[in-house]
Amino acid sequence: MSAQYQVSGDSAASISASIESGVVSGDWVSGAALPPVRVLADALHVSPATVAKAYQELRQRGVVETEGRRGTRIRSRPALAGSRSALRLPVPAGVLDLSDGEPDVRLLPRLGPALHAVADLAGPPQGYASAFAMPELVDAARPRLAADGVPVDDAAITAASGTLDAMERLLTVHLRPGDAVAVEDPGWANLLDLLAALGLRPVPFALDEQGPDPAGLAAALRAGARAVIITVRAQNPTGAAVTPGRAAELRAVLAGHPGVLLVEDDHAAELAGRPLHCVGPVTEAWAFVRSASKPFGPDLRIAVLAGDETTIARVVGRMRIGTGWVSTVLQRVLLHLWRDEEVAATVTAAAHAYARRRQGLRDALSARGLPAEGITGINVWVPVPDETRTVGALREAGYAVAPGSLFRVAAPPGIRITISTLDESGIPALADAVAAAVHPSSAGAPSR
Repeated sequence: MSAQYQVSGDSAASISASIESGVVSGDWVSGAALPPVRVLADALHVSPATVAKAYQELRQRGVVETEGRRGTRIRSRPALAGSRSALRLPVPAGVLDLSDGEPDVRLLPRLGPALHAVADLAGPPQGYASAFAMPELVDAARPRLAADGVPVDDAAITAASGTLDAMERLLTVHLRPGDAVAVEDPGWANLLDLLAALGLRPVPFALDEQGPDPAGLAAALRAGARAVIITVRAQNPTGAAVTPGRAAELRAVLAGHPGVLLVEDDHAAELAGRPLHCVGPVTEAWAFVRSASKPFGPDLRIAVLAGDETTIARVVGRMRIGTGWVSTVLQRVLLHLWRDEEVAATVTAAAHAYARRRQGLRDALSARGLPAEGITGINVWVPVPDETRTVGALREAGYAVAPGSLFRVAAPPGIRITISTLDESGIPALADAVAAAVHPSSAGAPSR
């Protein structure tokens, strides 16, 4: 926080608004500690209960978080758009950005032909009444999902504006602020931010290369989790993929909690490079989300959402009184891309390129004595003893990576390296830099 910035207000609402304004202006930075409740109460001449309520309101809006003895701090990625501060540190010129988690734009299929085809074949303009999930999209999605083993015979299917939009709708129609959600640890940073913004409480469970740890998931459910979110493959940030055996173990755990909402995330879809093994449906409420953004490009904000009839009906109902629907233009574009053999070949080639880069980096790190995770997807997770030192040293060496603190609740420290923009020829140099950053005392030692 700026030394000149002063919190003001004489009510919980005005105090929280003052702090929120400071975050927007950049005077409160991510990780900055708020004054202790009694200290701020004395300074503002209000009761400690008033300040405590202000802090509670900020927590419920995802602006701050409470970290035990460390007190209340601005979240690493607060649910606010700042005018002077960005959520990510800017990457200087000459530094290779391996931190953003985005696909390689060089490997994405061109959307121009699909847009032209849609413009030529769309027919008359669409009205409000016909602008929900297109029957043609649903009819095409069902066999595509079934071919991957998604049990959709009795499922309802709709469309959402991407994975996170689908998850927000699923959580808001099933849960209330204060409810607990079982999440992977480390897990998707955007999901942790969403939970904070919705006033939901994350309950972490560990995972390995085969997916969630069954004992950890069982403990999270015993702790009162009312929803569970599992990434079936290309888990972000570790690249884990659920195996058939692990899926069976997770079903056995979830069978004892029929009232829990199970959400399965298949954001990488065609890029995953590993077979899909669904866990659900096993509980009464279940949803499977497959995004188009990773294989076809982030600008295509659309996801297919399948699940039990009641859950999907709730999602569609909330959409009807909010954004209304997913644009039929986007739905037609996705439908065209699914049917285009040239696009399918482009996506397959991208998946193979990602696999070579991902495995090449893991092998290079292993040769230097560094274990790394990432059997699917576009990220590699490297456990490190000190995230801050490692991230800083790599930036000085010309590489921007993501600190593990963005993805962790209680898991040990690490860094996430996105391999999508990493050329294979650059892997040895990057591995050398990571080894030097993690173990600076052995930086001069020859690679094994």
